[in-house]
Amino acid sequence: MYRILILGPQGSGKNTQAELLAKKLGIPMISAGDLWREEIAKKTEFGLKAEPILAAGNLAPNEWTNELMIKRLARPDASAGYIVNGYPRNLAQAQAFEKIASPTHVIELAFSDEEAIKRLSGRRVCAVCGRNYHLIYSPPQKEGVCDIDKGALVLRDDDKPEAVRKRLEIYRNDTEPLFNFYQPRGIVHTINAAQPIEKVFENIVQIFS
Repeated sequence: MYRILILGPQGSGKNTQAELLAKKLGIPMISAGDLWREEIAKKTEFGLKAEPILAAGNLAPNEWTNELMIKRLARPDASAGYIVNGYPRNLAQAQAFEKIASPTHVIELAFSDEEAIKRLSGRRVCAVCGRNYHLIYSPPQKEGVCDIDKGALVLRDDDKPEAVRKRLEIYRNDTEPLFNFYQPRGIVHTINAAQPIEKVFENIVQIFS
């Protein structure tokens, strides 16, 4: 059973690669960021408390994120394996995850801060359905409008340069050390995320071939 973690800085393509791999392997992709956005959209107690924290480029408290992830992994669709995108983000979360299950693969999408800021500045999200677009790499058919439901495309608060820089600093300080945590197990695979999407995915698929 595959229990795959995909980690990388903001803009490295974690969500895109996780979705592609989930489709190929036939297992669900679980995004910590998506779980939080759902909580915020539903205006749950968690969501209301976390919204200003996340919008400022900070991370929600570990225990909150751990609780969301534990609940999600307990759903039936994750019983045969899963791909987790963007979690754990620090050692405390990694240790909490170990109480659920140990990962079989950890994929590091290596990406520079400069590339991250450049890529994220062009990302837009549908305010209605949450579909992601990019002004350069995957633009909508009509500028500013979602192809699916014609909703307005917006720049997320956490994609604004000041929030991105703060997230990158957190990633370098808190998340990158996790590769040393997992490295002794021989399960870490580093991929150059600055390549075209198709090439990055090709490199990832080779890990499982």
